[in-house]
Amino acid sequence: MEKVNYLTICWMSVLSLLTSSLLGQEWIEEIRHYRDSVDQVYADPEFSILKEEDVASFHGLPYYDITEDYRIKASFQAVEDSDYFKMKTTTERLPEYRVFGTLTFTLNEEEFTIPVYQNKDLVKREGYEHYLFLPFTDETNYEGTYPGGRYLDFQSTDIVEGEVLLDFNRCYNPYCAYNDGYSCPIPPTENHISTKIEAGVKYEKH
Repeated sequence: MEKVNYLTICWMSVLSLLTSSLLGQEWIEEIRHYRDSVDQVYADPEFSILKEEDVASFHGLPYYDITEDYRIKASFQAVEDSDYFKMKTTTERLPEYRVFGTLTFTLNEEEFTIPVYQNKDLVKREGYEHYLFLPFTDETNYEGTYPGGRYLDFQSTDIVEGEVLLDFNRCYNPYCAYNDGYSCPIPPTENHISTKIEAGVKYEKH
């Protein structure tokens, strides 16, 4: 069976709640629900992206504590009519993306501006018309998180009056962090965030 984007499916089930400015315990519970949903898919032999020999020993992904410090507003600047380019991956596959816009935000008292991308093929698929892709590296890579960086997704419809909520508590690892049978986009150098983002999923070698 073809593997599905389990993270997107799990997240879409709670996205409407998470993007409605939930605060306090209710927001924390929604993040926990999302993480539990991901773990359930990992543990399911039919849908898991883990190698077959790793499914039986899987007992949940490691995460940083949930914190509002990494749930931040970013200003969005659209990039009109940008050209598609071939993004490097962990294999010879070269999917085509374009810079959809830039995000500017303050994190750990530093300001950053990084691109967010739109996939040429994915935008044509039903249910993914508004899907945006934010791959990034940060100063936790090799020191608790996956060396190849992590991903964060959101929808273009989440951008309201030039702002979007970035919740790094829900960032996730590329599939190839767990299974080298996958081909994963490598975050462009422009997407390095030169601070520690101690939020979201961690990484433990198998």
